Amino acid sequence: MHSTVQGHVVMNLVVSNELSFRIVVDLEYDPIDPYAVRFTFHLPGDEPVTWVFARELLLDGISRPTGEGDVHIHPIGGEELSDVCIVLHSPEGDALLRASAPPLIAFLTRTDRLVPMGEELTGGELDAQLADILSRGCENNAG
Repeated sequence: MHSTVQGHVVMNLVVSNELSFRIVVDLEYDPIDPYAVRFTFHLPGDEPVTWVFARELLLDGISRPTGEGDVHIHPIGGEELSDVCIVLHSPEGDALLRASAPPLIAFLTRTDRLVPMGEELTGGELDAQLADILSRGCENNAG
C-alpha cells in the first residue's frame, strides 16, 4: 500500500506591513519523492499554485534562516518559536508567507514517521527500483 502524508495549514500572504490575506495551503509528502514536500497555495480568484522544495529545507528553516535561489525560510520570534516566514521568488514576482510553526512541525513529524530523515533511498536502491520497473514494463509490452 502506498502512503502519503497530507495536511492543511492557513498562512498569511503578506502584501505589506498593513495588509495580508489568509490562504489555505495543502501540504503533501510522498515517499516516492522522499526528499521533497509540496505546498499547494489556494489563492482567491486564481488556480492553485504548487511549489515543490526540499523537506530538509523546511525542517532547517523552522529553526534558522536557510535557502538559496527560489525558496528562503526563516523562523520569526525569539526564544519561543511561533511563526515561520517563507519567501518564494519567481519570474512573476515574490511572495512572502507567514505560517504558524506548530502545524509545519507536526507535518514534518508525520513525514519522519513514514520515511525517517536521512533514511531516504540511496542511489543503489533507486537503481534497483528503476531496473525492476523497467523489467516489468518490458514484460507487459512483450505480449
